[in-house]
Amino acid sequence: MRELVNFKQAFKALTENVPFPWQESMYERMVNGEWKVLATCSLPTGLGKTCVIPIWLIALANKGDRVPRRLVYVVNRRTVVDQATRETETIRTRLQTADRNILRGLVERLSKLTTNSTAGPLAISTLRGQFADNAEWRGNPARPAVIVGTVDMIGSRLLFGGYGVGFKGKPLHAGFLGQDVLLVHDEAHLEPAFQELLVRIRKEQSEGRTPDLRPIHVMALSATSRGDGREFGLTNEDKKHRIVKKRIEAKKRLILHTIDDENKTADRAADLALTHKDSGQAVLVFLRKVEDVEKVVARLRKDKQQVAQLTGTLRGLERDRLASEDPIFGRFLPKPATPPREGTVYLVCTSAGEVGVNMSADHLVCDLTPFDSMAQRFGRINRFGDGDARIDVVSPAKFEEDRYDTSRQRTLSLLRRLKRDASPAALADLPAKTRIAAFTPQPEILPTSDILFDAWALTTIRDKVPGRPPVAPYLHGLAEWQPFETHVAWREEVEVLESEELRERYKPIDLLEDYPLKPHELLREATDRKGSGVFAQLTKIAARHPDAPVWIIDSRDQVNPMTLQAMVNAGNAALHDATVLLPPHVGGLSKSGTLDGDASHDDALQYDVADEWYEDKERTIKRRIRFRGESRDPVRARDMRWVRTIDTDPAADEMDAAESVPNRFWHWYTRPRSADDDLSKSSTKPVEWGIHIGDTVRQIDRILAGLSLPEELAQAVRVAVKLHDHGKRRPQFQFALGNRAYPELVLAKSDRTGAKLPETYRHEFGSLVDAVDDAEFQQLSPEMQDVVLHLIAAHHGRARPHFPIDEAFDSVPGRTLPDANQLASDVPRRFARLQRKYGRWGLAYLESLLRAADWAASAEPSEFVTETKEASR
Repeated sequence: MRELVNFKQAFKALTENVPFPWQESMYERMVNGEWKVLATCSLPTGLGKTCVIPIWLIALANKGDRVPRRLVYVVNRRTVVDQATRETETIRTRLQTADRNILRGLVERLSKLTTNSTAGPLAISTLRGQFADNAEWRGNPARPAVIVGTVDMIGSRLLFGGYGVGFKGKPLHAGFLGQDVLLVHDEAHLEPAFQELLVRIRKEQSEGRTPDLRPIHVMALSATSRGDGREFGLTNEDKKHRIVKKRIEAKKRLILHTIDDENKTADRAADLALTHKDSGQAVLVFLRKVEDVEKVVARLRKDKQQVAQLTGTLRGLERDRLASEDPIFGRFLPKPATPPREGTVYLVCTSAGEVGVNMSADHLVCDLTPFDSMAQRFGRINRFGDGDARIDVVSPAKFEEDRYDTSRQRTLSLLRRLKRDASPAALADLPAKTRIAAFTPQPEILPTSDILFDAWALTTIRDKVPGRPPVAPYLHGLAEWQPFETHVAWREEVEVLESEELRERYKPIDLLEDYPLKPHELLREATDRKGSGVFAQLTKIAARHPDAPVWIIDSRDQVNPMTLQAMVNAGNAALHDATVLLPPHVGGLSKSGTLDGDASHDDALQYDVADEWYEDKERTIKRRIRFRGESRDPVRARDMRWVRTIDTDPAADEMDAAESVPNRFWHWYTRPRSADDDLSKSSTKPVEWGIHIGDTVRQIDRILAGLSLPEELAQAVRVAVKLHDHGKRRPQFQFALGNRAYPELVLAKSDRTGAKLPETYRHEFGSLVDAVDDAEFQQLSPEMQDVVLHLIAAHHGRARPHFPIDEAFDSVPGRTLPDANQLASDVPRRFARLQRKYGRWGLAYLESLLRAADWAASAEPSEFVTETKEASR
């Protein structure tokens, strides 16, 4: 095979490392399209599993017709530092700055795929942290992209139920994550239910009733595979390699400590940790229970030790800051962002630190967990084979008679067989069947079906639907040892919209569509953890503020406002897999970023951090802002797009401002091409309708030039783009935009507050009426006409499968229009036909091509309305 880009040279330029033999083999498999061989990969930790990203990138450059355009990297834990994201950022920087003689060919090949050199050859998006849903990955589906996220974030989106994604965005996320994608599931053995779900989705897409356009490829990565030993993995050549041999034989001395009372685990772990206090080294402590972590941290701090704490219960903002700013945490990282602390340091973690963090400690103290978890913990010690690590494991003398403790007991037996050698090589030498028998018990994996996939795809229906269960149990399975969890965040909207009248005017579900909850705002904790779970903490807050408002967001994104006392009276079951939005004035946040029911409001703490979402690492450019003002008309925020204005006192007499509340009007803005919103009606400045149509056509031509759709289908997408916004020319829509110069001036986007009346007119429905009379539309085949009409109807989230009754209308003065009822009834029939033709994810992908072009045109208009035209308004 003739390479356009030399793999070894490009790999070294991108990673600064010579590829291992297994990495060369993986590349060869990719360019040859041998995806079945790569479906399961068993590779020890510390050997560069995340290098699958540069391997894929080089393979894509050389064989773009065989390699998916996007790589989705799924990690198991909500960790502070996302190794995959950091490494991808480094790769992109090297594409731009490294030796151009070596990488010129790679950059040129990738740029040709993108067909837009100004955007750069690689998009990077994560579903948390700095790059949290920055929309790079969905701006141009032809552009190579790496998307990194957790099982919850990626899995929910694949099933058309994205957490924190409004109904308008769910099909777009599902389409772009479920087509033309290599989905890499790291440490897949830790989430067997999700891995099985991915396999079923792949099978449904490629072997179901109708194959999808571009089925996903799934690659399961694991250092401790549940497989039978026939997975893609290290070869004999790898095992002889100098660096590989050093890492898999790294010195890790294992010492077992038995205690009679497991309730004393924290005390014993603290004693063992303190034996290192004069060593000047980095000591990692892993414990199963949050309360044990807190006890050990308190003990170490009492002894005046340098200690950092990492648990899954930290709010995202504090987790991210821990990674980027904490000098103690930096001691455990190969390339810390902050100069690390000297002397002996401790990092005390729950399982939140087991996966996804590229850290290496000198010594480890931990309690006993099943074998797969223990292997992950051992992999965080002396990771690169340069030291002589000691591992102290605290285990109970007696075990409970349940499945989880049976696995722990089997793990203890295996650890005893190691004879104090816990190196990766020693772990791999244990019999595979015995190891697997000691893994965390598999949860009950719920069966999926074509009926379930159909039900999840009905995203326009926002209410509960019989036969459409929440997606969470299908992502993780059901296990008696895994507690229900609840998210918690703080938002000012909850207290501003305390009255029912205001919530009727400004529906909470719509506000969360405009301003989605982001991972940095959320903390997650067990709902019912004895004495300190979410319900117990919220009960304490309710005792101080029984009448304070709270919003409960269920697993289907439905919002239920109530008082804190009513929430407590409803019981803890109502909080299972839900999100609780608290008003800032009730407090409940600790200084470290955890939920604390005893904590009253503290002016020094940030509760509502929705606007603490930045475009740059220096945290100077916000993606979205909200601010109060005395004027109803929003002030133009520089480079920001107006989203909405909330009148916090609508009953006040507008002529008597003195009687109104101070700063009565609350203005919301987002940054185009940056914040995660719809961009449907407003812009930084007004945009004429014709300009917007022309911009959108140019954007779709750019996108289609980088894809290889059948010509007939590509033409249908083009026609849909040309016709998608014809309904915006109606008086109803122009009135909603606040366009007083209509009909002389027809706008597609406005920069100011629109109509004061509720808007029910849908311009997509009006566009359907106009499309059928279009000459270019009439030249298409009946099947392609179906495609055009569906893409028009669905481009703002409706038509999956229907338009609500109150939105299915249109009117044009002096013109006889088709029967609205007939048009509306055709919409779900058309949706069913096309979904059967192109598949669930395939149809969502086609919809998303139009939406990506519309979004790009809305974010960067080629021309705004001139001041002269604007003055005529």
